[in-house]
Amino acid sequence: MPQDASSMLRTAPDATPEQRAARGKAARREAPRSSHAEFDPPADRPDPLDILEAQSAARVPELVPIRYGRMTESPFRFYRGAAAIMASDLATTRVSGIRAQLCGDAHLLNFGLLASPERNLLFDINDFDETSPGPWEWDVKRLATSFVIAGRANGFTDEERADIVMTTVRSYRESMIRFAGMRNLDVWYSRIDIGRLEALASQQLAKRGRKKLARAAAKARTRDNLQAFDKLTETVDGQPRIAADPPLLVPAADLLPEGERDAMRELFRGLLTRYGRSLPSDRRALLSDFRFVDMARKVVGVGSVGTRCWIILMLGRDGEDPLLLQAKEADTSVLAPHVGPGPYRNQGERVVSGQRLMQAAGDIFLGWERMEGIDGRRRDFYVRQLRDWKGVIEPEDMVPSGMRVFGEACGTTLARAHARSGDRIAIAAYLGRGPSFDRALTYFAEKYADRNERDHQALVDAVRAGRLPAVRDV
Repeated sequence: MPQDASSMLRTAPDATPEQRAARGKAARREAPRSSHAEFDPPADRPDPLDILEAQSAARVPELVPIRYGRMTESPFRFYRGAAAIMASDLATTRVSGIRAQLCGDAHLLNFGLLASPERNLLFDINDFDETSPGPWEWDVKRLATSFVIAGRANGFTDEERADIVMTTVRSYRESMIRFAGMRNLDVWYSRIDIGRLEALASQQLAKRGRKKLARAAAKARTRDNLQAFDKLTETVDGQPRIAADPPLLVPAADLLPEGERDAMRELFRGLLTRYGRSLPSDRRALLSDFRFVDMARKVVGVGSVGTRCWIILMLGRDGEDPLLLQAKEADTSVLAPHVGPGPYRNQGERVVSGQRLMQAAGDIFLGWERMEGIDGRRRDFYVRQLRDWKGVIEPEDMVPSGMRVFGEACGTTLARAHARSGDRIAIAAYLGRGPSFDRALTYFAEKYADRNERDHQALVDAVRAGRLPAVRDV
């Protein structure tokens, strides 16, 4: 029986708060807080395009050009797909030696609105494909850098970007100090709901910014199974079917020869049955009240393009009672070559376990399974609802004050996620009450954003030279 990730991160339960704080302060000797400003890649830094090509080798070949096409569009879109490149770079930087469960891809677009099982709208991390135990600093650095890249895209000044990053990192640091003084259960129950986010906005944003948040919240509440059902399906011979929108959404019936379609449908019926065993018994009973109807391959995100992702249409009481699930291939985390493979043999279980550990509240249908495809290869998947009030706050629409408020919410949320898994008292003691770490990350984020721009240009040049295939988004 593998040891779970959370137990690998815990401080000995008999360690006193004073001993844990002393551990955090002692870590400053090995990695001074000011050292986090440094980013000097070695001369033998791996070619970033080689890293991308290695990932693409295991993906659906006809979808890889879409991934490259999306990544060439802007430095920020490149950054979204370059988690493996940054993980390789972060592995060369100094760390405190204190670990937590990481998101692994904590850029700002992976924070947003989602529904709790009680139907409350929360603000949380929403992507865990790369989750793994690792140095907590890596998540903070990836988040901070994403704000610099987004700020540059919006034309913000150097001072405006520095203010946003300082606010984000200070929010993380001060929140971690607050969590360090809290009881364990109080940390576990902590969350940012829409009311708290609106209160933060009312204190710092003008009327226009508050209206944008209200619109985002209202839109998120409409993004559910019924909305997805209306948008993504059509009626064929009196039955609902997933509508084709190639190459982004392709029903299985259009992907496979007639003789293989039934085999694939049976494979997915088996996946659903076995995946249900990863759910708590009450959710398993709920799942059993739905019947399988149709499935289609879907292209998602930027970094994930080319991984195998299926949406599954199910119906409950009648034809007006839909459930749309997403079964997404889970590969090894991009962090694994640098932090170790972790305790899970199934990569879907790795994703689900990391999500459950870091999120304040999760999807009731979140689970995992392994499936053998019609090509004979076994692949790991995690499953969740396709849409459950998911809301994204687009950085392109933000002014500096709005991005600063968003950064403050992201910093607090990331601190809470790390506090649930890592030694929050040691991390808080390491960070301290002064701005040394905040200033260091402000410098690091600008420096790494420069590196990201050069890597983006290298991809653009490789596409123009014909080294890598790319198609513009369709």
